[in-house]
Amino acid sequence: MSKPSVFENQGPLRIKYKSEPRAAMVIDHALAKGESPSDPFHSTVQPMPGCGADLPFGVHRGVGGPHDAPTPGDILCAALAACQDSTVRLVGNLLGIELEFLEVEVTAEVDLRGAMAVDRNVPVGFQSMLCNVRLRAKEGTKPELLEKLSTTAERCCVVQQTLRNPPPIQTMFEMS
Repeated sequence: MSKPSVFENQGPLRIKYKSEPRAAMVIDHALAKGESPSDPFHSTVQPMPGCGADLPFGVHRGVGGPHDAPTPGDILCAALAACQDSTVRLVGNLLGIELEFLEVEVTAEVDLRGAMAVDRNVPVGFQSMLCNVRLRAKEGTKPELLEKLSTTAERCCVVQQTLRNPPPIQTMFEMS
């Protein structure tokens, strides 16, 4: 059984995206739609609606919730961890690096006074995030190659770069 090759899978795409830049534009989406809109503490979100994966989420105890399910902040951390993990795997494969161990842990710190409108001088949102990538490559992997892996994986991680340079977000409420 041969290992999957990112180069083989991406080769035709790279050619297509160079000749047809619009083809490189993709849209990701998620749908939050709980069963009970009257429950202020729980709901579900479908990453990639229609895929059959419903992810329950809850409210953090720091804002009065029971914290009995992942919170939206946990899901944001998970999105960054998943994106960095997959980017390290893709770049490592392209560079010919054999990974023996990979773990990505993301933590985020927020001052909830902003979200709860306790202090208007405190911004709403995370004040800091830490993405800790722990990996082990096959013995004998050149240090320069590992440096290239870390630099490229950080630069190419879509979620990390989005958090660093956020796009404009438009929120629309449709009320009846």
